[in-house]
Parts: sequence; structure tokens; C-alpha cells
Amino acid sequence: MLKSDISADVLVIGGGISGILAARLLTDSGLKCVIAESGRICSGVTRNTTAKITVQHGLICSQIAEKYGDDYARMYLNANRLAAEHFEKLAEKIDCEYEKKDSYIYSTNDEKPLYREADVISRIGGEAEFVGNIPLPFYNVGAVCMKNQAQFEPMMFLNEISKGLEIYENTGIIEVEKNTARTVDGKIKAKKIVFAAHFPFINRHGSYFLKMYQSRSYVLALENANSFDGIFMDENKNGFSFRNYKNLLLIGGGAHKTGSPTRADALKDFAEKFYPEAKKVRLWAAQDCITPDGIPYIGNYSANTPDWYVITGFNKWGMTNSMAAAEIIRDKILGKENENADVFDPSRSIFQKQILINGINAVKNLVTPAVKRCPHMGCALKKNELENTWECPCHGSRFSENGELLDNPANCNLECKNKRR
Repeated sequence: MLKSDISADVLVIGGGISGILAARLLTDSGLKCVIAESGRICSGVTRNTTAKITVQHGLICSQIAEKYGDDYARMYLNANRLAAEHFEKLAEKIDCEYEKKDSYIYSTNDEKPLYREADVISRIGGEAEFVGNIPLPFYNVGAVCMKNQAQFEPMMFLNEISKGLEIYENTGIIEVEKNTARTVDGKIKAKKIVFAAHFPFINRHGSYFLKMYQSRSYVLALENANSFDGIFMDENKNGFSFRNYKNLLLIGGGAHKTGSPTRADALKDFAEKFYPEAKKVRLWAAQDCITPDGIPYIGNYSANTPDWYVITGFNKWGMTNSMAAAEIIRDKILGKENENADVFDPSRSIFQKQILINGINAVKNLVTPAVKRCPHMGCALKKNELENTWECPCHGSRFSENGELLDNPANCNLECKNKRR
């Protein structure tokens, strides 16, 4: 915990995988870099990941190519390919249960989008193919396959990567003014500041409260279920993903907007139908920031903050995107050109229906009468009976039954005075 005023070349706010990787690369580049984490490092979103190191993020390449053109699709694929290669190189020296696996994006009803994705990937320099009859316990029309992707144990990996970094745990940032970040007990002055704390919390720049929402999804671990040789993911956002971890089958799914009714029962119902003899070992949830075009925001926080940088909006694909983000932010701070950075520009123009929906939803919840309101921007909180939490349907902050902060962008418990601005 920080108890005094300090200074550094770079302050990284957030001690999850993206913050740690960014700090590692910046420190190894010779800069004095510190991490400020409000809790314990990797205790938030990172600990709940299913840890798929794959460049295959749904049907993202064809979606980017359709909206922005092949050059941007190529940038996205290349950034994540280089990130995956970086993970593989580091894993050669770190015991983190790194395993090569083929990756599949499947569909249960329409093979045309799969052929289109495979075609775009091949066209922009990747290797993908359409395959049929993939070994799932239900009907499917095939999948796009990319070989030699991977999975690993991220906590083992990050335990090694974080060694030697200057980290201040239990050090929440209350506010940031130009090149100074204020905590409860001290100040951190830095030439550059990287916001890597999941959801950006400074509202007066960047408009992230309009450009994103948060989504929760669930993972069910089964014992005595069929083994899957590979990583399998549905192209439909309401579908399921599958991968093995040792003797467990991990089933992911049940996605819903934070603050709306939970869908964890979808996983339980699926398991009871297809694996009635399996034992349910554990159910947990993960939370992700979702952008309108499916591309993360990586780069300058806003046009008016040249010394601030942001890493956010991974759209459930945080492994390779976190490494890609660390490489892009490192290059920007060092003044080096990164040929893949443009596609992730946080200031890109995004005029999509989802932004209008985000705004309408925020206004609706701001005027909704409620006893409990989020300290971030005052939205009415909703009760999540499954997890016994209070959740903000506007921007995704979460609190325990007793009002303790669980997920940002709020920066304090329900009853507090230190609200970020």
C-alpha cells in the first residue's frame, strides 16, 4: 500500500493481466514504472478468465473487413498473432501449463458466415479452414479451424512475469489531474499514465461511459465429462464454449448485460441434458467490457490527454489482446511506430445503434427511483439474487450485499465520499 508521495516515468493503474504486461514491457525498456492496484493484483477479472490464447475471436476478421476494410482486419489479426507468439516465447521459460490446441469457431445453424470468416483470414495472411463434423454433443454445421493456438494457467504465468515490478496493492486511485494521481494516503506523479483498470473511470475525457457496457458470463466446471481435444467457441454470443483443464471440462456461456437477469441456469440445464452423469465442481462468473464494433480501445485516452493511455474493451478476448495492448502502449510511450495500432484507436468514429442504446439505458436508470445508487454516476442499482450482489445496469459497477466495491468503474463502496471525477 502506498503511504507517501512518489514519482515515476510511467504509472499503470490496474494490476490485472493487461496492466502487468504493460508494466513488464515498459520496465524492460528501461523506464521507471509503477503499478497501482486497488486490491490485490490479478484478483479481479483476470482470475476468472478461461485463458484461451487464440487469435480467433469469434468472426471478428470478417466483421472488421466489412466495416473498416481488409487493412484494419489485417492489423487486428497481426497484432494478436504477434501477441500469441510473445506468449509462446515467454512460456518456454515459465511453468504455466502452456498447451498447444487447435481452435474452432462453430455454428449450429448457418455455415455461410464461417466460410466468409475463413476466406477473409486467408485473404489477409492468416491460415484458417472450414471443417465439418466437429465433435460436439449437439448438432452443428461445422466450424472455422485455426491450428496451433494455445491455453495456459494465467496465474502461474503472471506470478513469474510480475517479479521485480514496483507494485502498490490496496492503492486505489481516487482522481487524476494531468500527470498526478491521488490515492487516500499519497500522490503519484508520472510523465505518462496508463489506465488499465478494466473500465476507464475518468468520465470527463474519452466518453467511455457511452462507448462501452459490461457483460457477465459464466463458467461451469464438470468432472467425469467428455474430453475435448481443442478449444471450441460458438459464433453466437448466446452459445457455449468448451475446453478442458486437466480432468475438468470447462463450459462457458450464459452471457448477459451486467445488471440484467442472470443466465447461469443455461449452463446447468445444458450440463444436465448432455452430461447427466457429470459432477458439477464449480460455477463462477467473469465480467467483460463490450465495445460497439468488437474492437478494444488501446491508445491515447482521448485527443485532449496526450500523456494518458488506455487499455480496455476486450470483448471477452483478453489474453492475446492484453499482450497486443502492452506492445502498442510500450511503443507509443517510447515514440516508436506500431504498424497495428490504428485499428485499436480509442478516438475512432463509432456511430452505431449500441451507443444510442447505452445512452438511453443510462438516462433511464438515472431517473429510476431506487434506495441504492451507484457512486460512479448515480444510476439505480439492481439486485443480482444469484450472486447476492448489487449491480449497475448503466456501466457495470458491482457491490457486495454489504456495499463493498467488487467491480469498477466506481472507485469506492456504496457509502463513500471519494468519488472519481
